[in-house]
Amino acid sequence: MVKTIGNPLSWIAHVVTETGHTAETVTGNLGSRASGPPKVNTIGLDAIGHALRLGLDDFAAFRTDVVFLVAIYPVIGILLALMAFDMALLPLFFPVAAGFALVGPVAGIGLYEMSRRRAAGEPARWGLALGALRAHVVGPVMVLGLYLLALFTLWMFAANAIYISTLGPEAPESIRGFLGDVLTTPQGWAMIGLGMSVGFLFALVVLITSLVSFPMLTDRRVGIPVAVATSLRVARANPVTVLTWGLIVAVSLAVAAIPMFVGLIIVMPLLGHATWHLYRSAVTFED
Repeated sequence: MVKTIGNPLSWIAHVVTETGHTAETVTGNLGSRASGPPKVNTIGLDAIGHALRLGLDDFAAFRTDVVFLVAIYPVIGILLALMAFDMALLPLFFPVAAGFALVGPVAGIGLYEMSRRRAAGEPARWGLALGALRAHVVGPVMVLGLYLLALFTLWMFAANAIYISTLGPEAPESIRGFLGDVLTTPQGWAMIGLGMSVGFLFALVVLITSLVSFPMLTDRRVGIPVAVATSLRVARANPVTVLTWGLIVAVSLAVAAIPMFVGLIIVMPLLGHATWHLYRSAVTFED
């Protein structure tokens, strides 16, 4: 049969219709299809060790695949280092680097899917993991991702305001002079204290709202309200365990960032896989 070029208006109408169906599917999956909220378990510090061991086991099994998924982070680190040569942006170098922790849960989506597939005995290559962003996942994840991006943006504004109120508003004249002002002046120590305090609050909000919400959305069609509410319930039921996990994540990311962020190639997948197993320990579904 001879193929002919169709009517352009018909083609455009078809594309618009399909796009509308896709958007409708994505939007429809923002809500919950679960029959009821899951059960939240009480977990101790031993659950963290268990999750890290299973996460390390997953990392060993998917070593090549997960390195591919997170190799972008050292590139971002190099760009941040180059940014430091712009004196006007130098005061924001550390806040941007620390801000990785605020958007990290989004980067773990593929890792959660790989751990889920491995536990279920299914193929778990990186290509299949990227397929985790199907209709019932991509909508909720995009919304939560925008929420984390908004928090990251607010953190940048807060960090800049702290610098202006302490060492600013003028840009540093050199890296050495800036470090000297930060570490040897009362204004510099005030900036450190305020920055760490405000940064802790931002990190805490991200921790308690996203600890299990992102892996849960990858696992089940629970919807954003149920996922976030469950994450809050987990934090309320296990405050010591959740805060300890947050401290482990923060210290691990800080150490991994020291060698030009290259350490993130190992730390990010390990934490991502471990987060999945921590979620599975903290949350139980009745079905």
